[in-house]
Amino acid sequence: MLFAVTLSALFLALALGVANIAFREVKFSTNTRDTNDAFFAADTGAECALFNDKSTVNSFPQSGGPSSIQCADSTINFSTPSPSWNFIVTGLGSTQQSCVKVNVIKDFSLNTTNIISKGYNADDTSCGGSNSNRVERQIELNY
Repeated sequence: MLFAVTLSALFLALALGVANIAFREVKFSTNTRDTNDAFFAADTGAECALFNDKSTVNSFPQSGGPSSIQCADSTINFSTPSPSWNFIVTGLGSTQQSCVKVNVIKDFSLNTTNIISKGYNADDTSCGGSNSNRVERQIELNY
């Protein structure tokens, strides 16, 4: 009887150890996916702003010009041209739930541009939520 109880306790400890390792691997895998989704969302936003700024039709002009850009198969409209433009792109990432907030700031007197792109793994009401599991990655371009 003592031998059976000892053997059962040993198998239980072994099973709990394997289950713990499997749980940590799943958690690590999920964290990696969330980080990649956030980073690639930020990269998509930065590339979108850069492409529209460097295209033959400058989408961020000092005055006049287009009031919308094309990004991720959608049209993003701006209310008025100014030295600072903000836009949000949703439906990105491996689960189509990532989003990105992009801020384009131009200094026309110095001919400089600053693009700040913040990517999130979860679209909490258009990138404005406070999900405790949300991952944020930022890319900043200056030229």
